[in-house]
Amino acid sequence: MNLNQYKNMYFVGIGGIGMSALARYFNFRNVNIFGYDKNRSNLCLDLESENININYSDNIDLIPSEVKENKKETLVIYTPAIPKINQQFSYFKYNRYKILKRAELLAKVTEEHFTIAVAGTHGKTTTSSILAHILYNSDVDCTAFLGGICSNYNSNLLLGSTNSLVVVEADEFDRSFLTLSPDIAVITSIALDHLDIYKNKENLKIAFAEFINNIKSGGTLFLEESIDTTIIERDDISVLKYSTSTITDVSSKNIFIEDEIMHFDVLFKDEIVTDFKLKMGGEYNVSNALAAITISKKLNVSNDNIVKSINSFEGIERRFETHISNNEVVFIDDYAHHPEEVEKSILAVRNMYSDREITVIFQPHLYSRTKDFMEEFATSLSLSDKLILLEIYAARECKIEGVTSDILLQKCKVKDKKLCTKKEVLSLIEKNEVDVLLTLGAGDISTIIKPLKDKLL
Repeated sequence: MNLNQYKNMYFVGIGGIGMSALARYFNFRNVNIFGYDKNRSNLCLDLESENININYSDNIDLIPSEVKENKKETLVIYTPAIPKINQQFSYFKYNRYKILKRAELLAKVTEEHFTIAVAGTHGKTTTSSILAHILYNSDVDCTAFLGGICSNYNSNLLLGSTNSLVVVEADEFDRSFLTLSPDIAVITSIALDHLDIYKNKENLKIAFAEFINNIKSGGTLFLEESIDTTIIERDDISVLKYSTSTITDVSSKNIFIEDEIMHFDVLFKDEIVTDFKLKMGGEYNVSNALAAITISKKLNVSNDNIVKSINSFEGIERRFETHISNNEVVFIDDYAHHPEEVEKSILAVRNMYSDREITVIFQPHLYSRTKDFMEEFATSLSLSDKLILLEIYAARECKIEGVTSDILLQKCKVKDKKLCTKKEVLSLIEKNEVDVLLTLGAGDISTIIKPLKDKLL
């Protein structure tokens, strides 16, 4: 399949973070880009400003004539988040357009490039963004498809030349990462998730083993130290481990926090590099940075450039993003939507502001995940001083009987806890004194971040 044969691309679900990066990429490559999304989000508005044609009603009459009249020259891309009953997607299937999943298109893009794939249940976006920033800031020809908006570039796409190396996130959902055959891979974590896909952790580990088997012969796997190495069944690739807690191939040392900045040094086998300053809280983010540092070192980026790049990294939207920080109030927003991520995020805030009261607003993401990890979520959320739970964000799912935010709230061992709708949050915050506010979730909780910030300022 030659992508150059397509003059038009139509993205069904173009507002998704991964879909929008691909749309931007091909828009820059002078392909005519069109798309549908149910929400006119800020990201969609940005795409519109880049002359991308988007419609927001699931109506086949809104599909442009350029797409309808040029079937052979049009490639349709969809996200698994699109429901099967979507009329536009059904139109393309019925009329036998060439259709690819987002992951399949990403794999096609990487086929002719030296590719670095970042996998792991947690930390993909932060690791990919830091790595891309180091490479870009060190004049390495690099294209990066990111799962978040990198603050240094205000984009989820970094664009290199047609011959650049490519950094991608290898998403385990729907086994999408198995479409990739990278030269370098990193696995940041393997925690049980997506039980609707994998059923149990053993199946998840098998999928990660298959991902490792797709690394090109002679390639390199970077592995967080705590990950079980029995998933590696290859002797034709190099394996390097990294850790923030033990001495291994690459380790971080002397981690401490000062003025909301994570300070640390990095110990390689034959040298120590000092004075790293990361503007993201939490030791887990140091681990993500360490993965990016280790890969950069492998690519012969100088120590000076690595340190300067880490220290100039401004973060990613909705990844432990600090909106307000003063003696009166602190407001941090994070994408955490798995119980392990929730725990790490709250503990990171606790470590930074140990003598202050933490209010957590959490929006559960998916009925299935809430059902599968109800007890674990309750344990993690109980680390807060005050808790506000929003209704479950369904995303691609239908409701599951007996799975509600109210049941989760009852299980949380927090004295001051409330259940409210998204619309009620602002008035609730206004009536209650807030010291440190932490918003968590991967759903449309993102739409209340700016109003909350405005209210607290």
